[in-house]
Amino acid sequence: MFTYSFAKYKSFYKDNLILALPIVGSQLGHTLVHMADGIIVGHFADTAQLAAVSLVNSLFMLVLVLGLGISYGLTPLIAQANGANNQAECGKLLSNSLLINFATSIVLFALVSVVEYKVIDHIGQSADVVAHAKPFLRLLGLSIFPLMLFQAFKQFTEGLGFTKQAMMISIWGNLINVLLGIVFVKGMFGIAPMGVTGVGLGTLIDRILMATAMGTYVFNSKNFKAYLVQFKLFSVDLSRIKKIIKLGAPVAMQYSFEISAFSGAGILIGTIGKVEQAAHFSALSLAAFTYMLASGIANAATIKTGNNFGAKNYKELRLSAIASYHIVIAFMSLTALIFVFANNYLPYIYTNDLKVIGIAAKLLLLAALFQLFDGTQVVGLGVLRGLGDVNMPTFITFLSYWIIGIPVGYVLGFQLGLGVDGIWYGLTFGLLAASILLFIRFQNRTKKLLENPIELKV
Repeated sequence: MFTYSFAKYKSFYKDNLILALPIVGSQLGHTLVHMADGIIVGHFADTAQLAAVSLVNSLFMLVLVLGLGISYGLTPLIAQANGANNQAECGKLLSNSLLINFATSIVLFALVSVVEYKVIDHIGQSADVVAHAKPFLRLLGLSIFPLMLFQAFKQFTEGLGFTKQAMMISIWGNLINVLLGIVFVKGMFGIAPMGVTGVGLGTLIDRILMATAMGTYVFNSKNFKAYLVQFKLFSVDLSRIKKIIKLGAPVAMQYSFEISAFSGAGILIGTIGKVEQAAHFSALSLAAFTYMLASGIANAATIKTGNNFGAKNYKELRLSAIASYHIVIAFMSLTALIFVFANNYLPYIYTNDLKVIGIAAKLLLLAALFQLFDGTQVVGLGVLRGLGDVNMPTFITFLSYWIIGIPVGYVLGFQLGLGVDGIWYGLTFGLLAASILLFIRFQNRTKKLLENPIELKV
């Protein structure tokens, strides 16, 4: 029988929220950049260019999540080393993470170039949309280099529990991005109007500034002096590189399977029409905003789980993880209600095109439906990542999104004639499957830890 005691979890709610809220703020940075791009283009350009933003985001996120996932492999290792009071190890891990992230940037930029020159012309998109998309995609590709450097410093500091600085840098970075985007897209202060290319240039400049600020903070703050004693910029340690990639690569695949499913849905919708594609982008951007709230909670769960796992506090590990589940359910229930009651108004954030708004409003009702599933599955991934359990969760994400989500969406959308709605129904089924399977995995793993009293810290 289900029982609940607020007093039992109260301290964990407080600790998790203190850690999570700044991470939520910095996590939102990635989404807000793309949201701002869409809002600026939607209001200062036209529907074709808004559709180009949707197309580029669908393609670019397929590449970017690989890099983000690799960078996330650092956080649980830092949290575990810090939990075991091994400060020197943290600095060595940062050294190798910077090298990994820079090498990853080169590979990802090459992939973006392949998409621009070999792929984007051959996926059934409108010609005018593709023409606007290419220069925008090129600039986002270049922005991968500073973004991945920023990620190395961000994951290092968050793994140690210092989360506020990355949040502040992300907030200021987004303000700069918005201002630059408006100036470049609209054409102000003697600058010729650039259209959608302008938001790409603004994003590139913004990410260079963010990486510089984050690196300056890490190397000059007294908070990290003890951790950086053995830091060497060009120190290559294959064993540590292997450890980071062993965690980071499956995490990259987890994010890739999920994001690629949504990107694949966007490309499928683009074959229906640019109005539908613009509506998909508008609704999905709002859903992605709430997803990043959940992702911030999940990253905090990774850190707390890693700390407790490193210190062998298995009972607290489980209670803290369950508290994270409670928090994300509360957050996503609230956002679901907002989508339900404001679905006809929220699309105006992006566009005044009534056809786009009508379709987006319906999609937001479906987004409200999958909010809880989206939140609980990402927290499940976060907790398991803190345990170092990444391989089975990777298989679960592949199964959920590409064996269930996309095929069901294709059948409902095209074979049964439900169109955009059908594709989104498929995504909802995929999220539901991931949520259930990851929760079962979490229950099994943490209960096994508790059942072995030899390993419990007294």
